[in-house]
Amino acid sequence: MKAAPDTKVIVLTGNGDRENAIRAVQLGAFDYHQKPIQLNELKGVLQRAEYRKTFEADSEKSLRASETTTRFEDILGNAPAMREIFSVVTRVAKTDATVLIQGESGTGKDLLARAIHSKGARCNQPFVAINCGAIPETLLESELFGHEKGAYTGAYVQRKGKLEVAADGTLFLDEIGEMSGPLQVKLLRFLQQREIERVGGRELVRVDARVIAATNKDLKAELQSGRFREDLFYRLSVVNLKLPPLRERGDDVVLIANAFLRRSSQRHRRKLPFSASDLESIIHHPWPGNIRELENTVERAVIMSKGKLIEPRDLGIDVG
Repeated sequence: MKAAPDTKVIVLTGNGDRENAIRAVQLGAFDYHQKPIQLNELKGVLQRAEYRKTFEADSEKSLRASETTTRFEDILGNAPAMREIFSVVTRVAKTDATVLIQGESGTGKDLLARAIHSKGARCNQPFVAINCGAIPETLLESELFGHEKGAYTGAYVQRKGKLEVAADGTLFLDEIGEMSGPLQVKLLRFLQQREIERVGGRELVRVDARVIAATNKDLKAELQSGRFREDLFYRLSVVNLKLPPLRERGDDVVLIANAFLRRSSQRHRRKLPFSASDLESIIHHPWPGNIRELENTVERAVIMSKGKLIEPRDLGIDVG
């Protein structure tokens, strides 16, 4: 079964094995029958199994064709807002303009940044990502701009920062809204002059990396509160892309859920379709964690399901 998970299993059982046969169906067998079985009846069972296998194969082809027409790099989407984003990215990717991606956590901001990089002239150069909110402020400056030997206790050797590592490629600054004021000034200086100064150094180093930034914060509100520099905001948002939350993307949620289902089914070697009730639950759930929550939910359902298809209880979501 691991070698051929599409195989349809038919269980033939004696009178005393009914419970085991039912259990086999729950675990994925196509059907079961008690012995003895008439030849014509067995022929009918085999024909139904063949029909089901053909139907599933055709459905799989349809899903793949649907994905092909709605895929942009590693991003799936057919909602009008997503199609507009794909159109803008296609044009922007060929330039060196800085891009600011805004959206809730889990909406795929990192995937969009990678798509911009892979569609552009820098696609064969490094793509370097750093999460500004995951690194302590005292270390973030060194991570971004590098340091000289002896710049601080423990700096035993010179070290390049992410900007230098990105070189002629792309630096992706995730959660840019978490960056401190002094670092915002230093980043602004780089964007204006295309030069950096390592921590503890005096030499100016020329760097040609493209910058793409992302945030789940409302940066305009951060501007008004004084937590984010207005001049840096406008430097970063030459192109401003706003990723909609999953709850505003209509039928995209089903398209993405099916893609995750196929991937998880292959990974865990289980052939499990969604039930009709599943799809209703998926459509009506608000998905506060967006695509990341959907991915985790589908994978958990594939692992936990005890039957031949995924049931609403396997998803573990409450649609009220």
